[in-house]
Amino acid sequence: MTILLTQQEADALLVLEKHFFGEERIDLPALKGSLRLPLFSADRREEFSLDITRSQVLLTKHTFQTRARKAVVLARLDLAGAPHRNPDGEVFDCPHLHRYREGYGDKWAEPLPEMFAGIDDAVELLDRFMDYCRIVGKPIIERGLFA
Repeated sequence: MTILLTQQEADALLVLEKHFFGEERIDLPALKGSLRLPLFSADRREEFSLDITRSQVLLTKHTFQTRARKAVVLARLDLAGAPHRNPDGEVFDCPHLHRYREGYGDKWAEPLPEMFAGIDDAVELLDRFMDYCRIVGKPIIERGLFA
């Protein structure tokens, strides 16, 4: 089942505060690992998730994404990997950001916003990504051996 949102709906969901209600410390996934953390709007009417994925080969390859309504990627930060070609043919090297675009989902990449500039630490980038996605009461992510 494909879930389609208008651009206005997607933009509203991206800026809506998302709450993590757990209290445990969470380890950044090891190589070839992934993690899905449940998030909720303050009134719990909307469910979201924060997904953290690591490559099995590249130590620096991380993907952070926030999803709404179980399947709709609102924003995704790709830190390393192959260049991305947008539907119009424009190519962006990593790192880059994907944001939901009506009619295309997460198929479009764009340069990183200024808030991510000059940072190459994955844990710090994850923290800034959570800020970008308006995640409050953030999970405490602990750095692993190869983070």
